[in-house]
Amino acid sequence: MISKSTVDKVFETARVEEVIGDFVQLKKSGSNFKGLSPFTEERTPSFMVSPVKQIWKDFSSGKGGNVIAFVMEHEHLTYPEAIKYLAKKYNIEIEETEQTDEQKQQLNERESMFLVSDYAQKQFQDNLWNTEPGKAIGLTYFKERGFRDETITYFGLGYSLDDWDAFTKKALDDTYQLEFLEKTGLTIVKDERKFDRFKGRVMFPIHSISGRVLGFGGRILSNEKKAAKYLNSPESEIYHKSKVLYGLYQAKQSVAKEDNCYLVEGYTDVIQFHQTGIKNVVASSGTALTPDQIRLIHRLTKNITVLFDGDAAGLRASIRGIDLILEQGMNVKVCTFPEGEDPDSFARKNDLEELSTYLQENAKDFIQFKAGILVKEAANDPVKKAETIRDIVNSIAKIPDRIQREVYIQECSRIMDISEDVLFNTLAQIGKKELSDASKKYKKEQQEKAFQVVKNEDNNTQKVDQFHILEKSVIAILLFFGNKEEEFNEIFLEENDKGDMVEKEGKVQMKVYEKIFLDLQSDEMTFADEGFQKIYDELIVILNMTGELKTDELLVKLTPEQSAVVVDILMNEEKYSLSNWEGKDILVKDKSMSVHQLVFQTISMLRLKLLNTLVDNIQEVIGKDNNATPEQLEEIMNYWSLRKLLSSKFGLVTNTTFIN
Repeated sequence: MISKSTVDKVFETARVEEVIGDFVQLKKSGSNFKGLSPFTEERTPSFMVSPVKQIWKDFSSGKGGNVIAFVMEHEHLTYPEAIKYLAKKYNIEIEETEQTDEQKQQLNERESMFLVSDYAQKQFQDNLWNTEPGKAIGLTYFKERGFRDETITYFGLGYSLDDWDAFTKKALDDTYQLEFLEKTGLTIVKDERKFDRFKGRVMFPIHSISGRVLGFGGRILSNEKKAAKYLNSPESEIYHKSKVLYGLYQAKQSVAKEDNCYLVEGYTDVIQFHQTGIKNVVASSGTALTPDQIRLIHRLTKNITVLFDGDAAGLRASIRGIDLILEQGMNVKVCTFPEGEDPDSFARKNDLEELSTYLQENAKDFIQFKAGILVKEAANDPVKKAETIRDIVNSIAKIPDRIQREVYIQECSRIMDISEDVLFNTLAQIGKKELSDASKKYKKEQQEKAFQVVKNEDNNTQKVDQFHILEKSVIAILLFFGNKEEEFNEIFLEENDKGDMVEKEGKVQMKVYEKIFLDLQSDEMTFADEGFQKIYDELIVILNMTGELKTDELLVKLTPEQSAVVVDILMNEEKYSLSNWEGKDILVKDKSMSVHQLVFQTISMLRLKLLNTLVDNIQEVIGKDNNATPEQLEEIMNYWSLRKLLSSKFGLVTNTTFIN
């Protein structure tokens, strides 16, 4: 278990904008930051981060919370894992209390696979530096590639010994379970035999964007013809190659800072670029580029520069990847290297300035690149040229932004020497075909639905839960104004000249939270919503003890669901003013009011709603018996009198049914 002092230090040190900035490209928006949602496929930013409140809110998915909640949600980590991640980021030493056997057993399968993968990475790294075969074979290979010691260490490179079961035996001796060695693909089990998947290979660990080891790529160094040159971990619960980019963990901050991502094919391309000084580079690890991989980059930048070697066959195949990038609404440039060179070899032969200059001068817009490739293939053949033009327009059609499409049409017209009208007509035809296909699909779905038995649903609009609205408004007032001191009107009992006790109105200075607490306490009112009650109780305790509200201090005491409610209120403060009550059948005359008026009317509305509920309950009992006792009638009359008094005091419409 992680000690409380470590948890407290993490909360004190971690900055939500810094942590989220590692995953999402954030731009200043007033006092907040804005970016694209990391949880949905959006093109318009709706993800907000508040440095002042130290919270975040994703309006497209509805998720929100503090810095811990983000790490847990984004990286699918448990609470302790998220604490450890932030502790590592901010160099905070983790103090742990001893875990019981029961607690150890509670580690889930996913976490066990992560632990095994992390162990394997450390073991392979140890083999590389501290065994004779590792130094003679693995380290020599990396040195021949031009990698320096610090680069090898930074990327966690290693070596798997050239024995059938060296790693598996060591892992089992160190009490790691065979079940998870097999599930991660590190060990292959056939009948009674167990042997290492990556036997005799140099190892490239593949990390998640947060730095957890997901799997491995292994390159064989022998000349075995039957063995694959590169071998990756198999698909597993934690490793999905179509959703991972090699080097993204090391590149993420640089990608966001430079607002551009270089995309290469291999592990060594990434490492060599990084060592040369260009760190905003990732690799698709030899697999065809996927939409999930593109979206990973899109969270950090809208700009991708795809780097290719001079291999013509590879260039032609890679054009399909460019179309995928365009579909995601991203800006694409392409840079090719001289014949016989690839990103790895070119970076090795040039220093940072030379490499940067080359990339800057040779990166072409995708349309120039694609036209250049296809025009060469078409040569002087008119039919092939027509096919080339249609191919380019097909790519332009995938761009979601209309203005951008038009600019590219103009560029295509200039390069291909063809009128814009023809290109726009072709673009329209492609659009009509896509629309027609979508329409046919829709009609088919509707026809299928027509044969399904559909249950008639009640069309009556569900009545708004006014208790929910009012209770949420009380929480909002405490969050925004809880420690604010206001002047409130209070009723006192005083003795008059005749010796009688009479009510007298006076003004009292007190904190908002004190006023709300005393009013609810005097009425013995509790919240109908248990979640709101928990939030209310914690707010009152914190405000009473410290006199001020720290959001982190509150959120850590709440469940994820309760934290989400608090964040929703904090990031949507305009939604919880009384000015919107009219749309909820809770009618108020004055739309502009001070804090003390806001408190008074909110509490009064709660009292009125409670009175209505009490009356309804009595009337329901009377309705069953069809006979009211004098006591019941008197109770109803008292409630109605109190309600009329409250209504007249702050100008509510007194129609007897308006609040039901």
